[in-house]
Amino acid sequence: MRIEPAVGIVGHIAVPGDKSISHRAVMVGAIAEGETTIRGFGRSGDTEATIGAVRALGVTVHEDDVDTIRVEGVGLRGLSEPSGPIDCGNSGTTLRLLAGLLAGQSGRFELTGDDSLRGRPVDRIATPLAEMGAHIETADGKPPLVVEGAELKGIRYELPVASAQVKSSVLHAGLYAADGRTTVIEPLLTRDHTEIMLAAAGAPVTRRPDRVSIGPAEALRLGEVEVPGDFSAAAPFVVAAALLPGSELTIHDVGLNPRRTGLLDVLERMGARITAMHRHRSGGEPVGDLLVQSNPLVATTVKAEEVPRLVDELPLFALAAACARGESTVEGARELRVKETDRIETVTTSLRALGIRIRKRDDGFGVRGVPTRPKGGGMGSHGDHRIAMLGAVAGVVSREGVELEDAEAVAVSFPGFFELLDSVTQR
Repeated sequence: MRIEPAVGIVGHIAVPGDKSISHRAVMVGAIAEGETTIRGFGRSGDTEATIGAVRALGVTVHEDDVDTIRVEGVGLRGLSEPSGPIDCGNSGTTLRLLAGLLAGQSGRFELTGDDSLRGRPVDRIATPLAEMGAHIETADGKPPLVVEGAELKGIRYELPVASAQVKSSVLHAGLYAADGRTTVIEPLLTRDHTEIMLAAAGAPVTRRPDRVSIGPAEALRLGEVEVPGDFSAAAPFVVAAALLPGSELTIHDVGLNPRRTGLLDVLERMGARITAMHRHRSGGEPVGDLLVQSNPLVATTVKAEEVPRLVDELPLFALAAACARGESTVEGARELRVKETDRIETVTTSLRALGIRIRKRDDGFGVRGVPTRPKGGGMGSHGDHRIAMLGAVAGVVSREGVELEDAEAVAVSFPGFFELLDSVTQR
């Protein structure tokens, strides 16, 4: 796909429902009592993998519309042993969070996925789940992951690496721990959608600044979930509008959970003009509109403690840094190496091919920015949806455009991305 340069990003858009919240709504709805209606569901390859997974476990899901689904809950212990392996596709969220729920069920469950997912580590969840009493098997620390339900006990678990997926998996298993509460201690704050949703469903959740605890639940009930727009889906548009002179873009009804919006804080200290308007709460989640206007940027450093709040947006930060005056650095982002691709490698390789001066570090990268548009050229997504979106934004802010290979990878998280980008691109 060829992405032509643009002269501005102008207009009003809404982005698909938050992928992280959509995953969790389907899973919690599956083990809840009664029916859960999910409005604003974020339709993507990843979230469809979660629907397929719970269906394989005996849960009925009605798809009333693209963004409205109903989940008929089977109760806390009502998931059924499937006839074969459960295919999680490319979704690490599906595999890791579901493993926690299955640890308290009766039966044997095998979780697998595509080639990319089978190459990603699962020891991070296998270790705490085994400590709780679950029977876990892996293929040398990678999927397929086999979970055999068992009687679980509560544990106190300190995350060795900040990870919302690991935290969520342990909290899910904590719903079934007959022996005491389960506490997860975080070295750095990560996204808290799981805690918010479990509390909304009636689970006994308690929170302190650096930890969250959960006790065994008797029953859960969600009823209705309104999913806000996905901030990670909004992020490419935010960066494009911030970089292109004359841009003025409004993104409506997007999730503004402060544990997800680290990119806004970083861009604002670089000089970006971003205004949050019409703030309100929906289902415990902060929501609002974002007005983004272009402005010259200056370099900054992203420290390790900030990384969990913008880990998915760091590829886009690298592009913003390339167009800012001065030297920018990302530190403490080793987690990028175990995403859908090694994103430290793919980001540096891809942006260098576009004429950007970027060097990789073991735990991040450094970018020497110049306040002009990058030249452009050719790059591939390597099958990674975040890298595909990075290539698209690089194309519109470049001088000569970008030839993007494997652009269809965006469908993993945002099937309509290119059409929406084209709708606000001024050429």
